[in-house]
Amino acid sequence: MEKNLTTGSVFKTILYFALPYLFSYFLQTLYGMADLFIIGQFNGTESTTAVANGSQVMHMLTVMIVGLAMGSTVIIGRAVGARHKDEIAKTVGNSVTLFMGLSIVLTIVLLLLVRPIVLLIQTPVEAIEGSIRYLTICFIGIPFITAYNIIASICRGMGDSKSPMYFIAIACAANIALDYVFMGVLHLGAAGAALGTTLAQTLSVIISLLMTKKQKLGIKLCKQDFIPSRAVLGEILKIGIPVAIQDGCIQIAFIIITVIANSRGLNDAAAVGIVEKVISALFIVPSSMLATVSALAAQNIGAGKHDRASKTLKYAILITFTYGIIVAIIGELITAGIVGIFTKDAAVVVLGSQYLRGYIVDCALAGIHFCFSGYFCAYGKSYIGFIHNMIAIICLRVPGSYLASKFFADTLFPMGLAAPAGSMLSVIICVGAFVWMKKHGRLGDSQIQDAS
Repeated sequence: MEKNLTTGSVFKTILYFALPYLFSYFLQTLYGMADLFIIGQFNGTESTTAVANGSQVMHMLTVMIVGLAMGSTVIIGRAVGARHKDEIAKTVGNSVTLFMGLSIVLTIVLLLLVRPIVLLIQTPVEAIEGSIRYLTICFIGIPFITAYNIIASICRGMGDSKSPMYFIAIACAANIALDYVFMGVLHLGAAGAALGTTLAQTLSVIISLLMTKKQKLGIKLCKQDFIPSRAVLGEILKIGIPVAIQDGCIQIAFIIITVIANSRGLNDAAAVGIVEKVISALFIVPSSMLATVSALAAQNIGAGKHDRASKTLKYAILITFTYGIIVAIIGELITAGIVGIFTKDAAVVVLGSQYLRGYIVDCALAGIHFCFSGYFCAYGKSYIGFIHNMIAIICLRVPGSYLASKFFADTLFPMGLAAPAGSMLSVIICVGAFVWMKKHGRLGDSQIQDAS
């Protein structure tokens, strides 16, 4: 399972690692979009809004878990690059202990708070009960969502991006089949969408554990590796917590924007919910590049190859920016067709098209700061990603959406523009931080000494 990523062509190595991850992310996004698409075929706007709002909450939780797991990916990647087998084993064992304990606590707390959460995001009255049913079932499945993501983070830290792709492919296929059974045949509405998602994720985890055991990790784990170590957990959390908070804040910003849309009425709420799902799908390349840069750069940093880490960043930015420009141009031409896939309501299609036209430009800009965030994370400076995202959210994204909603009551287009405006600010901060840190020797051998 272990794959050394510190030799050979940097560009080819990026493609080797990124393509399976990209496909994994696409499947994971499709996994979520399937719920929204299928419920739109069998139920009305109320159920669509319930699933859209509920899935926003679940997506926030998932990305925070993934962000926290980035600490495991980076520490394992450095150890692989440095060929420290004992450190790999200890990090894997402590990661499992940490995340399984966390998942149990999250499940209990969130089940107790499900109704307040639904009310907090100002879900339209017609969709409240559906959202509660959806989230209750999904919260029960949190241990399985966590298990999949920690297995995936361990694999990627060891240079294996293919295994997680197989695991999520199984979950995606199962989810689509179960959605048609629960929503199309049994007519369970939003609860059926949640059941399909949770059961598919459970199946994926069971199969991933069996496959991982069969393939073997390339390391030998013992009971002592699972005993919490303050030093190991400290390193994981030092990197993972800023990423998790950053990703959580981004999703909170999305939820605040959803609240703003919810206050405008059911059609606006459904339109924004649909577009957020579309954007998640379009961001597969930027998101895959963030994980790719962090994993590849971490291994090269561990091996002392800082030039390869910098080249990884450069090629990743080139790839994701080119992709973003192409997607933005095509998206501007077919926005109505894209939104129309998810709803038959003409008013929702019009509003969704307006929002998407403003938002889609972000595909080109977000990828740049995603790549920088992955690079900084590999050096143990994940706080930079947290800082630039918080500044963008507080200064532009949320206030921009709110003001646009108030001053442009008849269109969602200006609300959509708040996202690329925030990303532009993030790019400026990232470039400035990169130049300053390179000039002052903060991204080289001295950084590894500090991190150790």
